[in-house]
Amino acid sequence: MQGSSGIGYGLKYQGRCISDVRADTDHTSFITGTLSLREENEVHLIRLSSSGTELICEGLFSHPNEIWDLASCPFDQRIFSTVFSTGESYGAAIWQIPELYGQLNSPQLERVASLDAHVGKINCVLWCPSGRHDKLISIDDENIFLWTLDCSKKAAQVQSKQSSGLLHYLSGGAWDPHDINAVATTCESSVQFWDLRTMKKTNTIERAHIRNANYDMKKNHILVTAEDESGIHIWDLRKPKSPVRELPGHTHWTWAVTCNPEYDGLILSAGTDSTVNLWMAPTSAEDEATSESIAESATQQADPLLNSYSDYEDSVYGLAWSNREPWIFASLSYDGRVVVESVKPFLSRK
Repeated sequence: MQGSSGIGYGLKYQGRCISDVRADTDHTSFITGTLSLREENEVHLIRLSSSGTELICEGLFSHPNEIWDLASCPFDQRIFSTVFSTGESYGAAIWQIPELYGQLNSPQLERVASLDAHVGKINCVLWCPSGRHDKLISIDDENIFLWTLDCSKKAAQVQSKQSSGLLHYLSGGAWDPHDINAVATTCESSVQFWDLRTMKKTNTIERAHIRNANYDMKKNHILVTAEDESGIHIWDLRKPKSPVRELPGHTHWTWAVTCNPEYDGLILSAGTDSTVNLWMAPTSAEDEATSESIAESATQQADPLLNSYSDYEDSVYGLAWSNREPWIFASLSYDGRVVVESVKPFLSRK
């Protein structure tokens, strides 16, 4: 195991969230934002240089409030969403980066739409992961909203809404990349699955203290969850009573988990122990036999943990794989440090 040999970039203030700019097909780029209660917060658009040796700030934009969630639009590289807090209340909005940002000294973000139907604490905004869709999901403590977004008219309308029920306080969610009508929501005691056509629950996994959930991009029916004390669980949603694989958690809270967009079984996790772990965990023996050749040697290892990146000085809350170069990921620790790493050395072992 080894620490980080990655490329660093420092934000001015603390931060919790980072997103791959998937729609940028020319560069490997990420977008991130800060979380300062007293200072003017910032959104940073950063790009990995063509040589892969440095991170370049492509744009720096002021944002009025603390950024608690940020996600890049999957089909337009200039559009992204934020969930923000004023210290007293929460809001969510869709923003557009100005076209001439490279020539302006202090460019202002354009607010495309406000997701202003919420009354409680908003936790996240989800973009439909497959294709170009005008639908968005926002999740607060008690409700899931499905929105229709029209960027040209700078408007977002609530298409439907559903409550999670009195006994459940929602904390986040994930949109199924294989089914645009399916979404999972997390709460303190379960994962709930919803059909967006009816806004009805279709299934539930009863688990305590789930922090994060992420669908496998390559394989249908597979969901990975990060749980406070019991580690990382991989689920086949056709058999939801028990996980098909269990991986150890972090030494403190396991906060985030994300599946690689290209390589089967390749998973990142991060936690409040100031560590990012890289796993190779295909879901069955049959999967191992059909995995891509670069991953075969890793699947044969008894230990699914390929590497721990442990030279962070604060909790790691933000993780993002690059879709353009899926062997690259970015992490963000709470002290505002972005690190971009390549996992190629762990995929090329023969």
